[in-house]
Amino acid sequence: MERKTLDSQVSISAEPALAEFAALAEQGVEVVVCNRPENEAEDNPSFAELENAVSDAGMTFVAIPFSRGQMQPQHSEAFAELLRIGKKVHAFCRTGNRSCNLWAAASCLNGAEKPQLQQAAQKAGFDISGVLVTY
Repeated sequence: MERKTLDSQVSISAEPALAEFAALAEQGVEVVVCNRPENEAEDNPSFAELENAVSDAGMTFVAIPFSRGQMQPQHSEAFAELLRIGKKVHAFCRTGNRSCNLWAAASCLNGAEKPQLQQAAQKAGFDISGVLVTY
């Protein structure tokens, strides 16, 4: 898994293997957020399998799933609320792109500066310009 740090609280990646969640916990992650729908691909673990692996590693599992191009305000609001708790979060989807865009939208809702978000996303290899126009 290639973990990309977006800020002091949030990192993202493509979907980790179940065995990789323990390493995230060792790196200080407290909450793991899945942004892909259940059964998006045949080889994806179920949400139950993900929750078991994350819980076994001592973290909390949260699902905020949506399909590519289908992010809605309720997704951003749920992630923004999660970020306000202050725990270290690792979010994932198939490639990390949805998770990065969700982080940007949620961060905007929480008052973050758009240029800083854009810079962090670009450094991680993602384009969040569409989200920044919306929020």
